[in-house]
Amino acid sequence: MKLIDLNRDGGIGANSLYCQLGDFHFVIDSGLHPKQVGRQAAPDLTPLRDVDLDLIIITHCHLDHIGSLPILMREHPGVPVVTTQPSRMIIDRMLHNSANVMVREREEKGVMDYPLFTHEEIDRLMPRLHAHGFNNPKKFSGKRDEIEFTFYPAGHIVGAAGVEIVHKHRRIFFTGDVLFEAQRTINPAKFPRTHADTLVMETTRGATERPADHSRLREVTRLIDTINETLQRDGSVLIPVFALGRMQEILAVLHDAKKFGKLVESPIFASGLGMDLCDYFDEIAKKTGQVHFTRTILKDLGVRKTPRDLPPGKQPPMQGIYVVSSGMVVDNTPSYVLASALAGNSKNSICFVGYCDPDTAGGRLLAAKKGDEFLFEAANVKTKIRCDIERFDLSGHADREELLRFAIDTNPRSLVVTHGDPPARAWFMQQLAEKLPKTKLLDPTPLQEYRV
Repeated sequence: MKLIDLNRDGGIGANSLYCQLGDFHFVIDSGLHPKQVGRQAAPDLTPLRDVDLDLIIITHCHLDHIGSLPILMREHPGVPVVTTQPSRMIIDRMLHNSANVMVREREEKGVMDYPLFTHEEIDRLMPRLHAHGFNNPKKFSGKRDEIEFTFYPAGHIVGAAGVEIVHKHRRIFFTGDVLFEAQRTINPAKFPRTHADTLVMETTRGATERPADHSRLREVTRLIDTINETLQRDGSVLIPVFALGRMQEILAVLHDAKKFGKLVESPIFASGLGMDLCDYFDEIAKKTGQVHFTRTILKDLGVRKTPRDLPPGKQPPMQGIYVVSSGMVVDNTPSYVLASALAGNSKNSICFVGYCDPDTAGGRLLAAKKGDEFLFEAANVKTKIRCDIERFDLSGHADREELLRFAIDTNPRSLVVTHGDPPARAWFMQQLAEKLPKTKLLDPTPLQEYRV
């Protein structure tokens, strides 16, 4: 197999892999890098310039995996795109939201490259997207060659899939982003643990060592305890979340706590894309049964819309629980404005429930200590950190030990590490060299061609 990582910065970002099996050419995912702007945020598609693609495969709908899909489809007209049924149901909503954000950033930040694609282009391209079920092998004939692909549930978020590709009796498995633990809203990954000729594996949490006594239930309990303690001292709680997956998961967790009398009575606020996606989750639950979330949860919780135009640096008008995006507290998002308002008051808490890049405001808040001065530059607010800032390990990505076990079980002839920062990849490369001494290991340099 020929393989090129098209993510120009490597690490976690504009995830996109070009692969060739015989005369069959395909790309897996086409994302945008959350820390870059303009065309630099997209994968470098130069290696595809003279390639006659046969297929594009999408593993799931986070923007670091789909955010540049319209660009790839524009440059390769007519190439079909396959994904799972839940992903097909939400992908256009995610891309339309991305187009809105790019238009706004062009106006606010002067990013003249934006938008990288238009609403009209998204609508025009959607008929090329085809949904396929889980665990259902599908043969696909290209112009000169044929493969068989199968989607397997990957946990992580609704619709997320690992992808098995068989070509002339050779089996290649791409994990995509994977979680082997059940979440409140979705079931855990169910991957085949049979031999793979090649395994392409995410490494997100390679640098994260979990305590031996860790459990998801314990982290959920700790989160609810922190929320209750904050509300009982008349403070407000900010839970920064990703709109897709994490917002619905946290609302479901709050719903369970309220149902069993474990949550202090308080207004709960949420809004934006995440609330729109709750409607999609409700539809997916009814049509496929592949997500455990319905609009009844919002009704039972009495979720209210987050007040509009909250002033940065000033306490919100109502005490409560604010479940808002972005999960990394990116500049000028609702979570950024609310963090600037809550950080300076010791009654409040900010509860992180997912990954935060160290270079984002969320990452810097997690690294800060009480009493440190903190600048919310985009909001023109400087404050001393007085609130409680807590991290809760509710990641949507598998523990490194679980992924290592999966790699050992599949015992691949070749293994490629992806979707991880350098320290995470380094841990896996060291562990895999010890545990799988006969396996050929590859940590690909972006835009270099490899034979695997």
